[in-house]
Amino acid sequence: MKLVAASKLRKTQNAIMSLRPYASKLQEILSNLSGSLDNTEEAVYTSQRPVQKALLIVITSNRGLCGPFNGNIIKAARAHINEHYGELNRQGNLDLFCIGKKGTDFFKKNRYNVVQANSEIFDSLSFDNVVAIAEELMAQFAGRKYDKIEIIYNQFKNAAVQILKTEQYLPIIPPAQAASGAHTADFLFEPEKKVLVRELIPKTLKIQLYKVILDSFASEHGARMTAMQQATDNAQEILKDLRLSYNKARQAAITKELLEIVSGAEALKG
Repeated sequence: MKLVAASKLRKTQNAIMSLRPYASKLQEILSNLSGSLDNTEEAVYTSQRPVQKALLIVITSNRGLCGPFNGNIIKAARAHINEHYGELNRQGNLDLFCIGKKGTDFFKKNRYNVVQANSEIFDSLSFDNVVAIAEELMAQFAGRKYDKIEIIYNQFKNAAVQILKTEQYLPIIPPAQAASGAHTADFLFEPEKKVLVRELIPKTLKIQLYKVILDSFASEHGARMTAMQQATDNAQEILKDLRLSYNKARQAAITKELLEIVSGAEALKG
């Protein structure tokens, strides 16, 4: 299982490392552009409004044997709900969208309001498969079904380290204003800014969701590879202890037999 996880990890790691710089820069460009879209049609995905109903996307895996990977996500999601959405959850205004069988099973069993689940996405993870999910989320936010959508997932750092992340998916967070009050540069855009943003917003949101799911997928393989290595090391330690115990017992049995033979020989001499 370690070898299989390592093989899958290499492929997924290359994909996420290639995608991350592109997604990060695209998000940066969009955040800067979205700050000047007030009162326009394109501002629907940037509108900050009172949160009356929220959606929390929880990304786990379909399988176990990956150490604390799923447990950490579930624990973080519950803590986040209790800390930020306690009242909404009690009112029934917090919905969960679980990606991954482990999270789906847990939250359904504990009677959270799981309105949607998807465990098939990891069977053939691709950008095209994620696009449908992203478009549905964008439509739900634009239609005011939800006032806020957040994602909880494991961000891939390396094979041994996964970073728990909670990110706001919608509305798009505007760029932080400089504390010094410095003026923002005014750029010239070609094509027109509104046209550019109209194309960028859907594309960026789709890329961001794909990056998040790919991050989680790579983290899962890294966690499983590490867990299987630890299991192998533990098994070797147990085998070493058992071999030592066996040799001690065997030596004691041989010594006992020799003593019995010597004692019998001495008795015959007498």
